[in-house]
Amino acid sequence: MQWISNFLREEDGPTAVEYAVMLAMIIMVCIAGVVLIGQAANDSITDSGNKLNTAMGR
Repeated sequence: MQWISNFLREEDGPTAVEYAVMLAMIIMVCIAGVVLIGQAANDSITDSGNKLNTAMGR
């Protein structure tokens, strides 16, 4: 526990926390982007499949 207290009192502690928060935010944005792109790709492929089935009379 003493190590954590000393680490947070030093200038490196808050800097490390700031970097950790920024990294977490970047990761969340990346995950959200991948999810949205995945949904858009799925919708596009489904739409294309439906159009092909309609064109082929199925």
